[in-house]
Amino acid sequence: MFSGIVETMGSVSELRRVGPGVRLVIRSPQVAAEVTLGGSVAINGCCLTVVGGDNQHMEFDAGEETLSRTNLGRLVTGSQVNLERSLRIGDELGGHFVTGHIDAVGTLDERSDDEDWSKFWFKMPAQLGKQMASKASVAVDGVSLTLVDVERERFSIALIPHTLRVTTLGPLRQGDPVNLETDVLAKYVEKQLAFATPDASAADD
Repeated sequence: MFSGIVETMGSVSELRRVGPGVRLVIRSPQVAAEVTLGGSVAINGCCLTVVGGDNQHMEFDAGEETLSRTNLGRLVTGSQVNLERSLRIGDELGGHFVTGHIDAVGTLDERSDDEDWSKFWFKMPAQLGKQMASKASVAVDGVSLTLVDVERERFSIALIPHTLRVTTLGPLRQGDPVNLETDVLAKYVEKQLAFATPDASAADD
């Protein structure tokens, strides 16, 4: 479990083909020095397991499913990624509960910059709209953000200068892909509503 508060950005040092997947080597001294083998790290919001590394680098195995259903499959050597270690009991929850399980890949549809501030519109699969509401939360490339407007296949967010500066969202251009994860609570509500049916016995009374 994560909070959507990015600790730092790392860079892709190496991509090695391993079977149907890849061995992803990320350089980030800040995070690498404190993770342990088998630990979980969110990379652009996607939860992966540490399988190796040193005090400068972390290694992860990303399978074919992960590569095809997230933007990790588009990474190249030198790509910047958002990093967050998994939450520990007692950690401050500055964002919202993020599972690290990506729902879909969206794309930046429109960007409006006002000096150091920005408003982004992202395209998304229509089914995700049922799990979004204005003022609720969404994770974009692992960054916990507040939804501004929600349309059938688009949503908007407002970004402050700090977020633009310390995450991979700042350099985004129209058409760039992003990992999307909706609020886990919204998923449960949608599931329960799908099973809700009128009580037949009550209707007969």
